[in-house]
Amino acid sequence: MLKIFNTLSGKKEEFTPIEAGKVKMYVCGITVYDYCHIGHARAMISFDIITRFLRHIGYDLNFVRNITDVDDKIIKRAEENGETTTALTERMIAAMHEDEIALGNKLPDLEPKATEFMQQIIDMIQVLVDKGFAYQGTTGDVYYRASKFSEYGKLNNRKLEEMLAGARIEVEAAKEHAADFVLWKPAKEGEVSWDSPWGKGRPGWHIECSAMSTHCLGNHFDIHGGGPDLKFPHHENEIAQSEAATSEQYVNYWMHCGAVRVNNEKMSKSLGNFFTIREVLEQFNPEVVRYLMVSSQYRSSIDYSDSSLKDAKTALERLYTALRGQEIASSFTATEFTTRFEDAMRDDFNTPVALSVMFELVRELNKARAENNVVAPEMAAELKSLAEVLGLLYQDPEYFMQNSTVSGGLSAEDIEDYIAERAQARQDKNFARSDEIRDLLSEQGITLLDSREGTTWTRD
Repeated sequence: MLKIFNTLSGKKEEFTPIEAGKVKMYVCGITVYDYCHIGHARAMISFDIITRFLRHIGYDLNFVRNITDVDDKIIKRAEENGETTTALTERMIAAMHEDEIALGNKLPDLEPKATEFMQQIIDMIQVLVDKGFAYQGTTGDVYYRASKFSEYGKLNNRKLEEMLAGARIEVEAAKEHAADFVLWKPAKEGEVSWDSPWGKGRPGWHIECSAMSTHCLGNHFDIHGGGPDLKFPHHENEIAQSEAATSEQYVNYWMHCGAVRVNNEKMSKSLGNFFTIREVLEQFNPEVVRYLMVSSQYRSSIDYSDSSLKDAKTALERLYTALRGQEIASSFTATEFTTRFEDAMRDDFNTPVALSVMFELVRELNKARAENNVVAPEMAAELKSLAEVLGLLYQDPEYFMQNSTVSGGLSAEDIEDYIAERAQARQDKNFARSDEIRDLLSEQGITLLDSREGTTWTRD
């Protein structure tokens, strides 16, 4: 039995798909005006793990994640750069995919772009206008009547009046109500625009997801996910638009991942603690970043810091050390470790408990290796199988141990040259030079590991 925490009900629920054996899931994607930051990495990795496990336990999953490629921020950035919005968004989409692949993610089955679904967006707005859920204001903007949707606020478990109390919402003269939100906005001179029954313009952000998700997955689907900042107003507005337009329940299970904090503070450019994925990967192996995200259950917040990344690196090295030089069987018989791992993941994708099971398996594997037990290769294969569900242990152990930190320092070739020189010095009984080389490498963060098979090394 799989249990998922449903934001809509505020509790864990047994997961029952609409169609047996199949899952339809939509996740809100990126507004592609800049490089992705570590908060995006949190959402990317969280839902990648969810998709991996759903497929691991046999579900036929259709995973859709949209791309917002028309937006005020996109238009402004393109103007600042002196390029077209298309040139900017295509460049940022390519960079997003590069970042995601570097982090070990598998790309979604579908990635609809807002600009490719303009007719579906216009059609949905027209339905809302015809049903009296939307109106055109005096400025030409088309607004959604939030007060007409009786269940507005159900995702956040608050009534409309409660959500407005104390909120800083600009009341425009063209609006009927402060909570009304824009579905279509007139284009300014020179801006990208599309023809519509309400004049040239472009859609509001919220209506894009409603149109794309229902077109790709149907009016009623299983799971809708996103970051913690999307619960209100974005997802609340999606529900209101979609259910008013289709007269059907929009989504059964709403899932939201936790936020990323930097040194226990909210990540913000104004605080100077804002990091893009690319900046982080200049300092750390991508799998170390992934492990940090996996080490916390997807709904929990994560504290990003150099210290937390170093802890993640140390933990990941323990896993790789168990596989270093170990034969891995081509097949294995699942043991209690697989059962317990899957039980943890079935409990709302509890990755910390799943990882603890993997470390127990590592301890048993290390014992089997020390005893030259014939079951060690199968245990290694089982460890690799469990890790694959989390998107871990996909690198060659030797390579990872030598490249878990990727910034500065000696190159691998330099280190191997020093090791060769040290081996010759020891053969010549020049132990002073041998010790000198070890100390020199230690100062550079390189630890040498001597064994009967030779000398290997890791970066500290």
